[in-house]
Amino acid sequence: MITLDVRGLPKSMTDSSLHSLFAQHGRVFGLRMARDLFSGECRGFAELQMEGHEARNAIAALNGSTQDGATIRVALHDERKSHRRR
Repeated sequence: MITLDVRGLPKSMTDSSLHSLFAQHGRVFGLRMARDLFSGECRGFAELQMEGHEARNAIAALNGSTQDGATIRVALHDERKSHRRR
């Protein structure tokens, strides 16, 4: 299982539309989208879990693509960057 970082999502993106976008390239096992606490709109980033070869296909197909006027960036999740400094 590989975790993907997705950045640059438009505010109009929903969980179901993001799931559908990535499901074209394989099975999505998990999805977490950051949402604004008050408006509920997408904050522009998310994490998804997919199988290895399907995740790499999704990166190749979707990185740099345009969704609702926003250019999204898709990359492998880097655990080292996700840890907070103490």
